Amino acid sequence: MTTFMQVLLDGLMSGMLYALVAVGLGIIFGVMDVINFAHGEFLMVAMYVSYWLGFILRVDPLISMVAAGAFVFIVGALTYRLIIKHTIGKSAMSALLATFGLSMVLKNVCLNRFSPNFRLLSDTWLGGKTLTLAGLILPVPQLVIGIVSMAVVGCVYLLMSRTRLGWAIQATAMDKEAAELMGIDTERIYLLVFGLGGACVGIAGGLLPSHLAVHPEVGTLFGLIAFVIVAMGGFGSISGTLLAALLIGLVEALAGFYIAPVFKYVAVFGLYLVVVLLRPKGLFGW
Repeated sequence: MTTFMQVLLDGLMSGMLYALVAVGLGIIFGVMDVINFAHGEFLMVAMYVSYWLGFILRVDPLISMVAAGAFVFIVGALTYRLIIKHTIGKSAMSALLATFGLSMVLKNVCLNRFSPNFRLLSDTWLGGKTLTLAGLILPVPQLVIGIVSMAVVGCVYLLMSRTRLGWAIQATAMDKEAAELMGIDTERIYLLVFGLGGACVGIAGGLLPSHLAVHPEVGTLFGLIAFVIVAMGGFGSISGTLLAALLIGLVEALAGFYIAPVFKYVAVFGLYLVVVLLRPKGLFGW
């Protein structure tokens, strides 16, 4: 029973991180109907920001996550201004292909400048620490990352549901023309939404060097899982994204432990196929 609870705990901690990675992608699609194919590379850029701040200036990822989030917010805003803005109103493939090109640029720039080598920060505040509670082992890095992830997702939910900016974002998502007639600057909303999506994944990426190596391909799997989570939860639904992320984390952990590690992603994508077959719009889609 203890082993089962340990696997569940590991899955929940992974799912909480996945929720933060995916929530920004879900908001962007929910508001703008744009799929950001470079989302995983945004996370990779944030990890490099956090890594180099730690390596050069000895700033711990718990602090540098703020800088990483701010940096990727700017990257997201520039992506909208320079690329996405020119695809609005055109075929959905325009934005998809444009962000795919951006992902290739970001990945290859990092590959050229930093080499394909894996880089791991040493002597971080959380690195290697564990807690024991009722026979369960809690890795401190994953636990803290999970808690911070839930706090950020909660702040995003409150922003969207309790503030005038959040209401303006929802109005823009529902009917852009009507929102403009009500005096909402939809251009500014789009810019902020893309920046917010970048900030969420940037904070996640800023935290990860506490226990995960950085390399140019690190964002690929996270980006793919984020797409699965957003599609499962329902595009634009924060609560759906959270539930789907926790489900993915649990399925990944249970399949990896009780079947075989090589089957954990088979189980994840199998669950995704079942959900989209039964509910094509996702768990909370409408």
